[in-house]
Parts: sequence; structure tokens; C-alpha cells
Amino acid sequence: MALPQKVVLLCCGSFNPITNMHLRMFELARDALDATGRYKVVGGIISPVNDAYTKPSLVSAKHRSTMIRLALQTSDWIKLDTWESEQESWLETLKVLKHHRESIESAFNANPPPDTPTKKRKLNSNMSPGMPRIKLLCGADLLSSFAEPGLWKDQDIEEIVGKYGIVCITRANAVNPENFIYDSDVLTLHRENIHIVTEWIHNEISSTKIRRALSRSKSIKYLVQDPVIEYIKENRLYSKSTLDK
Repeated sequence: MALPQKVVLLCCGSFNPITNMHLRMFELARDALDATGRYKVVGGIISPVNDAYTKPSLVSAKHRSTMIRLALQTSDWIKLDTWESEQESWLETLKVLKHHRESIESAFNANPPPDTPTKKRKLNSNMSPGMPRIKLLCGADLLSSFAEPGLWKDQDIEEIVGKYGIVCITRANAVNPENFIYDSDVLTLHRENIHIVTEWIHNEISSTKIRRALSRSKSIKYLVQDPVIEYIKENRLYSKSTLDK
């Protein structure tokens, strides 16, 4: 019986701020992939977007990265990676995936498992035994955005889905992501490389709603990790006066 393929989950986004739902996505994805018997999730990466990403109310990557680091204090398998946020300009998701794939390959080739045959240590990730494969972790909104004209390059979608794969977290009673897949020839072609995971415990937490609550001086306790809440207070982030600037 073949050993399960090792997987590292990569989640890109603003994380403005990071919420408990962002963390929950990783747990849901790991449980779902591990349950198939085909995969074994061995790590998770959170990659905050660059400051050059023009989005209203986006606080600096320095603040967002610090909040992510604080939120991950209780996780022993998810880590923050600041490479994307440290670049001079905004990067497409595919470029971020490629960077992390290359990092994984480099680390694997430098320290391969003891039982890896020497002649196979320099092969690519699709051939090297034991080398983790990176998959994009996202919500159903990202999957649906593939259908928006001009938003994504067709060749990027093809490579993201075909070469890497997607783990999509959706919510019960939300629009069925299978509809997005059916309406797309590319997604349909690579359907087996798209893993749909349903969150059956209703959770409507979003960064947008968190920012709105903060602008109205409302409590966000139990929606965001406590150290993150303290950091937001100390640095006066997301107050109405700040968001209006």
C-alpha cells in the first residue's frame, strides 16, 4: 500500500486582521485530507499580502504579520511566512505558490529522509518519494473569483489547479462550489485536484465584520485570538478615525 502524499497547505490573503476562522480553515483542511488516506498534512503556511495590494483599510504588513505571529502561538504546525509581504510589489498567487514549492524542494534536497535513494534526491516534487506537495488553501469566494473576467490569467488558473491543487473551505447552506467547477472547463478538467471541505458548524466570522465591529467600539472577544485583540488595542488599529483616513 502506497504511503500518503505529504502536503503543506498555503493560505494567501490580507489577514486584516487574522481571525479564528482563518485558523479554523487549516484544521478543517487537515482533517479532510488526512481522512482520505491519500494525503498527510505536515505543515501550514500563512502568507500575508504585500502592502502594494490596494485595498481600503489595509493596515501595514508589519502590523498584520505581528498579529498573525501572535495568533499562531497556540499552533504547532502552522507558521507565518513574510516573503510575499516583503517584496517590492504585489505578487500573483501563482508566484507565491512557486516560491514555496521551490523552498520545500530545496529543503528536501538538502535534508532528504534517510531511506530516500540518492539518485532520486534531486528529482522534482512530483517524482521524489517523500517530498511534500504544496496545495492552496482558500475559501469558496476565491474559487468563484476564477470565473470573473480579467481577474485571473487563464494560464495561472490552469497551473494552480493542475499542478498544485486547491483545498476549498465552504459553508453549509452557501452556494455550492460544485457550480463554479461545472461552469469552468479548466476546473472541471482538474476536478480531482480540487478538494471541497464543508464547515458544518456555522461560522460567519470575517475580517470585514471584525473591522466594522472595531470601528463601532464593539467587542470582538472569542472571534479573534486574545493576544491579537491586545495588539489591536495597543496600536489603535481599525478604529473609526483610523479607517476613515
